[in-house]
Amino acid sequence: MTYPYVISDPLICAGQPHIQGTRISVQRIALEVEQLGMSPDEVLAAHPHLTLAQVHAALAYFYDHRQEIDHAAAELNTIEHELRARFPSGVQQLLSTKSS
Repeated sequence: MTYPYVISDPLICAGQPHIQGTRISVQRIALEVEQLGMSPDEVLAAHPHLTLAQVHAALAYFYDHRQEIDHAAAELNTIEHELRARFPSGVQQLLSTKSS
């Protein structure tokens, strides 16, 4: 099945499926709908450069590839936590020393 507007490019969005011509991943659109409870119209209002057709194509792709996208999201989350542990925020360190 093809999904108009949804492509994957290893140089954009870490190779994750995204809306063509943008850096907005399918995962991002899905997160806004699934976890934040936004409607497609609200997603469109948050990203006015998108079309409603692009939002719906991203959602169709997500629902057809949910396990793959959830797995990729979990991997990225693990990488983020590992990097945050290895490279603590300099701002957080400054704030904690000033409040002491």
